[in-house]
Amino acid sequence: MDRTLKSLSLILSYPTAEVQAAMPVIADVLTCDARIPAATRADLASLARGLGRGDLTDLQETYVALFDRSRSLSLNLFEHVHGESRDRGGAMVSLIETYRAAGFEPTTSELPDHLPVLLEFLSMRPFAEAQETLADAAHILDALAARLVRRESGYAAAFAALSALAGGTADAEALAEMLRQPEDDPADLAALDAVWAETEVTFGPDPNAGCPQVRDMLALMDQPIHRAPGAIAL
Repeated sequence: MDRTLKSLSLILSYPTAEVQAAMPVIADVLTCDARIPAATRADLASLARGLGRGDLTDLQETYVALFDRSRSLSLNLFEHVHGESRDRGGAMVSLIETYRAAGFEPTTSELPDHLPVLLEFLSMRPFAEAQETLADAAHILDALAARLVRRESGYAAAFAALSALAGGTADAEALAEMLRQPEDDPADLAALDAVWAETEVTFGPDPNAGCPQVRDMLALMDQPIHRAPGAIAL
């Protein structure tokens, strides 16, 4: 298991008492990984300390405000590609097939494109494969990092670490296109309700579905896809 990817999966998960109790171990793992620049490791240590020592209710409210109430910061990666269109359902089916083909059966209530779920999966794959997958999604990771920096959120360090692990440079055009999109205001609940109600997403099998590798699918994250394509242990 890649303990760093596992740790980043936990840091980006909804805060629970169990995850909070693991933060000292998570901080140790992340601050010792030389693949991540020293400045980012220091920021990760600060983030982990805050998550480990903060009031759990406050941490949960902050997490929900950032990642659940703001589509522009959604941790569901296909949200940034397909929105709530039907194409997202086909991509989701394919991703589940990819997980199962590798012997990975998600046991979470989160959607399969939820970043912590993907990182959990990648933590059990060869690092070269994980790195290619992260590189394919680099423009999304960098856009989320930039938005979190603007909001002065410590979670930006987790995305900076993922960008470093990706080992490359994000597609500049795709990144610029994402950053040109307006950011929603999580405090404007009426506007958010209207946005989320715009389109219904439908999940279901497609008779033409294939089973591509997850990195091949994520490589198409900057264009529509028209085919259907736990426990803490550190």
